[in-house]
Formats: sequence, structure tokens, C-alpha cells
Amino acid sequence: MKLQVNQSEIELVQGDITESDTDAIVNAANSQLILGAGVAGAIRSKGGPSIQEECNAIGHCPVGGAVITGGGNLKARHVVHAVGPRQGEGDEEEKLKNATLNSLKVADQNNVKSITFPAISTGIYGFPLDACARIMLTTVKEYLSGTTIIERVVFALFDDKSFKAFKDQLEKM
Repeated sequence: MKLQVNQSEIELVQGDITESDTDAIVNAANSQLILGAGVAGAIRSKGGPSIQEECNAIGHCPVGGAVITGGGNLKARHVVHAVGPRQGEGDEEEKLKNATLNSLKVADQNNVKSITFPAISTGIYGFPLDACARIMLTTVKEYLSGTTIIERVVFALFDDKSFKAFKDQLEKM
């Protein structure tokens, strides 16, 4: 499923983000930039140790922020590490919006023309899936409505439930 926004497009796919052929993929990161479980664990496994080594050199990223590393052995040249909120920590919607927005800004600053996002914070961090889809898709659409070199934003959604939540939200747009 796709949505055209100016010269760019938003696309939904169901599958493994580590197999994405975009210039960059987004890691649902923690502030310490430790590649643990979930999306981060899959990126660590397929991307190799260089990604964690670069994260260690960066050291920290605040909630709502984003940093970029190389893609190691992944198809993607870069990994953007976006730190989403934990459900219950306060101001979660604004923090998720900022994590999404800052990922797009980092992509633009690094000449990334295509980027793939997961459903940030919906795993172990417990953020509601429907709210995540609404916030992330709205933020991406607004960003692509402005000046950007980003041509393609993909959401790689791992399971049926995630894909349906994003599909339902995109259809409303």
C-alpha cells in the first residue's frame, strides 16, 4: 500500500526490516544505544559488530532523538537509531513524534533518499499500536510535505496486527 506526498511516497510492507533495500533502516533504540532484543537484536545479528561499535562511540541519545551509524553487513548503508518512549514515562506522544521527526532530519542531513521505519516503541516499551501508527504516519506525511531529499519512506511491519493498524491509519489519510 502506498501514498504519494509531493515528490515522495509512503509505503507499507509486511516483513523483516533487516531485509529492506532502502538507504537506511531505523532501529527502535534505547538511550544507551545498546542493541538488545527485538528490532535492535535483529539488526545486531544481521548487521554485525560494527554497528554496536559505532553506537558505543556515540554513547547516548535522548528519548525523542536520533543518531546515525553505518549499516554494517545489512543491505541498508545506514542505521538511524531512534529512541522512542516507554509507555507510562509521560509525554509519550510528543516523544514518539520527535523520534520520528528527528530520524527524518538525520536522514536528510546524510543524503538518505529512502528510509524504512519499524513501529517504534510498540514492542517491549508498550506503546499502543494504533496511536503509534497515527503519530508516525502523520509526522512522516507532514515532513514530506515540506522540502526534503527523501523520496521514499517505508514502514516494515513485522506482523499482521501491526500491518493492519498502519494500513487502517494510512487509508484515513
